[in-house]
Amino acid sequence: MGTRDTRVRGLAARAGGWSARHRWAAVGIWVLFVVLAMGLGSAAGRVDVKDSDQLKGETHTAAKIIEDAGIEEPASESVLVQARGGLKATDAEFRAAVAEVVTAVQGTGRVSDVTSPYDTKTISRDGRSALVQFDMRGDSDTAGDRVEPVLKAVEGVRKSHADTLRIEEIGGASMMKTFDDAFGDDFQKAEYSAVPVALGILLIAFGALVAALLPVALAITAIMATMGLMGVVSHVMPMSDTANSVMLLVGLAVGVDYCLFYLRREREEREAGRDARTALRVAAATSGRAIIVSGVTVCVAMAGMLFTGLAEFEAMGLASLMVVAVAMVGSVTVLPALLSLLGERVERGRIPFLHKAMRRRAARTGGESRFWSVVLKGVLARPLVSVLVAAGALLAIAAPAVGMKTQNLTLDQEFGDSLPIVQTYNRVNDAFPGGSEPAEVVVHAKDINAPEVRDALADFKARAISSGASRGPVEIKLHDAQNIAYVYVPLVGGSDLDKAGASLEKLRDEVRPATLGKVDGLQAPITGQVAGSKDFNDQLGGAVVPVFAFVVVFAFVLMLLSFRSLTIAVTSILLNLLSVGAAYGILVAVFQHGWGASLVGAEGVGAIITWLPLFLFVILFGLSMDYHVFVVSRIREARLRGRTTRDAIAHGVVTTAGVVTSAAVIMVAVFAIFGTLSMQSMKQMGVGLAAAVLIDATVIRGVLLPAVMALLGERNWYLPKWLHRLPDLTHDESPEAVLATAPREDRPVGV
Repeated sequence: MGTRDTRVRGLAARAGGWSARHRWAAVGIWVLFVVLAMGLGSAAGRVDVKDSDQLKGETHTAAKIIEDAGIEEPASESVLVQARGGLKATDAEFRAAVAEVVTAVQGTGRVSDVTSPYDTKTISRDGRSALVQFDMRGDSDTAGDRVEPVLKAVEGVRKSHADTLRIEEIGGASMMKTFDDAFGDDFQKAEYSAVPVALGILLIAFGALVAALLPVALAITAIMATMGLMGVVSHVMPMSDTANSVMLLVGLAVGVDYCLFYLRREREEREAGRDARTALRVAAATSGRAIIVSGVTVCVAMAGMLFTGLAEFEAMGLASLMVVAVAMVGSVTVLPALLSLLGERVERGRIPFLHKAMRRRAARTGGESRFWSVVLKGVLARPLVSVLVAAGALLAIAAPAVGMKTQNLTLDQEFGDSLPIVQTYNRVNDAFPGGSEPAEVVVHAKDINAPEVRDALADFKARAISSGASRGPVEIKLHDAQNIAYVYVPLVGGSDLDKAGASLEKLRDEVRPATLGKVDGLQAPITGQVAGSKDFNDQLGGAVVPVFAFVVVFAFVLMLLSFRSLTIAVTSILLNLLSVGAAYGILVAVFQHGWGASLVGAEGVGAIITWLPLFLFVILFGLSMDYHVFVVSRIREARLRGRTTRDAIAHGVVTTAGVVTSAAVIMVAVFAIFGTLSMQSMKQMGVGLAAAVLIDATVIRGVLLPAVMALLGERNWYLPKWLHRLPDLTHDESPEAVLATAPREDRPVGV
């Protein structure tokens, strides 16, 4: 373009042009924004989602009653005393061991309300197992930090009776400590290792240290700024640690992707012989526009989580939306400024053998992927066969998703039997079905000691057992000052959530109305793990259709406005849905049916964690638009320069193959890290995301997209006359203005 200052109408091109001309101002504004965001966030502090706000329904009502009453529930612990041979709870040795356990835990000074199984009747039906129960003193959230002396005291009793009795402790505090010791740093290590992995792949992709550092630096600064903004926003919509982790994951993925798209296009234009200024403006007007279209689409997809009504999902959606928006703005503003400042120095820190290999490959292929050139040749020669084979294969992969079963994973499903405490959990559930996870009825009355309330509580306790919902013992704990009673009901079914769910329904629909429900003004919501799982499933199930509809409709509208083609908008949605369906199929096959589970270090747990399908849909639908918008934009650009549709397809796919492959490899590697974690839910998330991105970047973008577009031909650009009044957002790339001095064969023929 030389020294001419041709004005470009597109937002991305204008932003890139301004940043390149005012590079120090652009960099300074970005640094100031990041620092201010972090400072404001630190000053404001982060407000996290309360337990009472996590769910709606009875679980929410119960948590709200407890919160308003100011009752701090302690962390409850149990010690299982179980005969190895023929001993019974009535035998002297068994009684002596129970007494020793009671004395030992009381002697630590860390516990309160220690109860003997002979007083509470917590003895199994076969008489071979008993539970000593107590509460940890202090805040339940930090009980895991104080439980070790109690565990050592119980261990001392266990050793003295190791030959005849099994003595094991389990509860909220002991499980917290065990999991922190075993997996506490697991998730954090995965987060920290994601950055070096991304940097290593970028080094291979660019062959130069400075070029590889730019995308990582942009992603990290975007994440830092968003963390600060989360603190400020949390005072309006509370956040959470989970939202923070998801934000980091999404921020790293899109931040690196957007910067990668921009850098590769700028480098490609310079290698084609254009001067640095022209190359930068071409990258701003083309890749910059694709970044804005993709970023807005991803933001819309993430906004879908706000329609779930689940506080955790809303926090994840808003945090992800913010980091995508920040990364998008940074990519089209500060990145052009940095590239303008660095100039040729962006190639500093070259890795000799990688850089030379890249130069030789670029000289041989003209920047096009040889592998994808070969694949595209076959695909475009037989597009119908390619569509049938690729779509058929993906539909076959997606088929298992039809039988998807979702549930909140139980302890043994989540962690397997690798930890002794999981085995203890199973033994407690076998001996006392539902005893480790009882339903909890929170009874609130004007006077909890009123005769009619006392009678209703006694009646509820009796009917809970006589109805078959529980085998007992049902425990009642009164808080006279707050006029609240806790009723703990072990559910028949224990750790089998389907059977326990049926027992819960019997309590809610039959036992409660016939007893507590007859007392005027009395509240008795039923909560607990089983109830929480059911309420979560019910609420999430009701959110699926609105979220799916919102994401699909708005993504369709954005694609329609961005490409002014009804065909492109429809095929984009269909291909993305096919990609998500295939990811669902892989999840069900591996984790529900156990097919090939050992290959990813997983186990067939028989179900998919409840929150994952909707989470995957939103995340994948958003992230897959990165590749789709980038590839289709390049195809459209080539078409506007006068190529035939078939030539434009080939050119668009093979010239973007390198950057799409690099971006996909980074995403797959980062997501695969989470697939290595010990928790099955994290494995499911990592494997699902990695598989979907891999399918999306290869089968979808490399085979199905070009094959479908080849079959449609000129119909790809079809827009009914009645839609011509829609806003025209296609002028962002304005190739006439940007490439006014390009060689004739590269000049566009019109917009």
